[in-house]
Amino acid sequence: MNGSAAIQTGSLLIASSLVLVTLFFSYWQKLKLEKETLISVIRAVIQLIAVGYVLNYVFGVKNPLFTTFLLLFMTFNAAYNAAKRGRTIRHGLAISFFSIFIGALVTLTVLLLSKTIHYEPYQMIPIGGMIISNAMVALGLCYKQMTADFKTKREEVETKLALGADIRASSIDIIRDSIKTGMLPTIDSAKTLGIVSLPGMMTGLILAGASPLEAIKYQLMVTFMLLSTTAIASFIACSLAYRGFFNARMQVK
Repeated sequence: MNGSAAIQTGSLLIASSLVLVTLFFSYWQKLKLEKETLISVIRAVIQLIAVGYVLNYVFGVKNPLFTTFLLLFMTFNAAYNAAKRGRTIRHGLAISFFSIFIGALVTLTVLLLSKTIHYEPYQMIPIGGMIISNAMVALGLCYKQMTADFKTKREEVETKLALGADIRASSIDIIRDSIKTGMLPTIDSAKTLGIVSLPGMMTGLILAGASPLEAIKYQLMVTFMLLSTTAIASFIACSLAYRGFFNARMQVK
């Protein structure tokens, strides 16, 4: 983009001295986080450089099948991490993969049909990564809330079952609370756009030389697609996951 502000390597090295601020506070307050901070910074540098070279190669391979494979690979990894956060969820990996896949598929299809984006690696991979990772976080929150609710509201659910309600009717409040928990962070983030902070994509585009109005269009697109994917993935995951808390006799495990 015209007017982009390139960061020189020397300038970046000087900026890295800001890490010393974190180390200073950790040492001063005896937090004992110096080692973890250094490890995290070193890992971030190595991982981002590696990803930079990988993306440089990926963006050069304009093959739809290869792009699709990468998106599926990202979806599987996101599902795996979401399932790890919900270890009590039966078939957590399969549910997570299906939920994230459908959420991402619907959102990306709408964006492609509207010609907001094109099926090119340099667009699909970053945008796919954003919605897939956001869905992963949402599912982790959903699973955590659902597990906690089935523990604290066990007697309430059993009472509804004893009165003749089926497992969905007896669990509907838990399902709704879990879906809401997964969606709220994305909704709250949308509420504060431009007031509390300038989001990452918008800031990046402005720093790269784009006009603020053009950057706003992209940020709105990101906001809409995150809301969509989070809602779809949370709804599907919670609608499938609650069944794992009951046995074949419709009793709470």
